[in-house]
Amino acid sequence: MRELLLIIGGAVLAGGLVWVVLLPWYVNRQIKNFQDELVDKHYAEVENMYRKMRGWRHDYHNHMQVLKAHMALQQYDQAGDYLDKLESDLTTVDTVLKTGNVMVDAILNSKLSLIGEKNIAVDATALVPGDIGISGVDLAVVIGNLLDNAMEACMEISDESQRFIRIYIDIMKKQLYISVTNSTKGIASKVGSSFVTTKSGNHGYGLLRIDSIVHKYHGYINRQAEDGIFATEITLPLE
Repeated sequence: MRELLLIIGGAVLAGGLVWVVLLPWYVNRQIKNFQDELVDKHYAEVENMYRKMRGWRHDYHNHMQVLKAHMALQQYDQAGDYLDKLESDLTTVDTVLKTGNVMVDAILNSKLSLIGEKNIAVDATALVPGDIGISGVDLAVVIGNLLDNAMEACMEISDESQRFIRIYIDIMKKQLYISVTNSTKGIASKVGSSFVTTKSGNHGYGLLRIDSIVHKYHGYINRQAEDGIFATEITLPLE
């Protein structure tokens, strides 16, 4: 009996050690897969935006020919109407924000385009130097996750007039400051001291990835939830 208990105890201990070793590996692998999928998604969104821009530029010559024809025939009203249509069309492909940082521009503008399609009111201000010593991929993951979660929360609100996202990114006291505030349905859920998302897949990996990147740069993150509002503030030291 004693030998049997020792064997069982050894097996349990060995199983526990294997689990302790494998659990971090499994979590890290899931987070890496999530990050890879997220970055691929960002690049696809940005490529779609730039594809529209290239298409508009390709048609530039044709637009000029149409305008010249109207002008030659003194059809000034028609020329004005055509210019109005071109202006409206151009707003769908022109970048919304020019922060000064190419990667931040790409991520923000691709997300702002999606936010606009979902009828969410947005107020965005961002100023970011081109070289701040923070990986472009890390910036994509942090900003992309923040805005994806904000959009997800807004879409749970049936009244479109109550949906909003406020974005503010700037350099403050030698730190990159990122603030995202959005409307929510009720109060965001928590498990223990941590907030959770309601996504159907990759539960919590986005939040874990944000936390991991903030920790990597020895930064600070603060999340606050009230009835109808969720806010995240992040500071990343630049020195």
